[in-house]
Amino acid sequence: MIAASARLLRLLSLLSSRPSWTCAELAERMEVTDRTVRRDVARLRELGYTVDSEAGPWGGYRLRAGAHLPPLILDDEEALAVAVGLGGAALGGDQAALSAMLKLRQVLPPRIAARLGELDDAFVRLPGTGVPQNRPGLLLELAAACRRGERARLTYTDGESRTTVREIDPYRLVHTGRRWYFVARDVTRGQWRTFRADRVDRLQPTGHPADLTDPPDPARLVSRNITSGPYPLTATIRLPVPLQEALRIVPPTIGTHHPDGPDATTVDIGGPDPDGLARYLLGLGTPLRVLSPTSVRQILARHALEIAAENAAQV
Repeated sequence: MIAASARLLRLLSLLSSRPSWTCAELAERMEVTDRTVRRDVARLRELGYTVDSEAGPWGGYRLRAGAHLPPLILDDEEALAVAVGLGGAALGGDQAALSAMLKLRQVLPPRIAARLGELDDAFVRLPGTGVPQNRPGLLLELAAACRRGERARLTYTDGESRTTVREIDPYRLVHTGRRWYFVARDVTRGQWRTFRADRVDRLQPTGHPADLTDPPDPARLVSRNITSGPYPLTATIRLPVPLQEALRIVPPTIGTHHPDGPDATTVDIGGPDPDGLARYLLGLGTPLRVLSPTSVRQILARHALEIAAENAAQV
């Protein structure tokens, strides 16, 4: 059985290496009979590979794309290239790439995994202004913890440079467009929490199963904590558009949205101070009403009047 499986892999590799092969050529390369080649081609078709055949002395076999995804065979260099590409996409926020990368790393031979680790150490990624860097391999480590469903010991440094160690039940990773957040249950406090991935120092499995009873909506939890947690001031605005359009104007990672009838939406947005909030709202470039606080409304109105006066003077 092992020899037959290895032969199938060898046949698949040959079919992938060039557009067409005759039966005799395949038999010679694999050191088997023509009959064995035909039997192995039939087996590949049963596994989901689409292998076309052409009759006659100049005919042969051709591998083409099928209707569904069969097992994928990669050599060492191809597997390494795919892993590097998926890693870059995952760091850019692609959830599907992160999931695929996690699955691939679990089946990579040790020799390729070691080379990938060397590349991780060698890469230097330059993030955008104000965007924190995750250490190499961190996202995969956190994603693996979520998949295992195993309680872990988290070493975490908060925004005030305080380092704590706590037991957590890993649940999900959420990307907001700028940062990754790790959603987990704080075992000691019995609360669902969000942790910035770039502030995770260490994650150590404990061997105990995680308690994921009644988990939250991870995206909503992250959105609520981002919009209300770190800011000293919150403004409430009213947009004269339905909820779905309001979500396009103010992303859920920026504000907390509440439908106000079928044609309007109120949004709570956090900011550092009234002037900063007013400038952000002005930059939305859309009609809106500031419901609170009065300080943000007054500054926004002043900026709007200044811009209008400056442009009126140029007419």
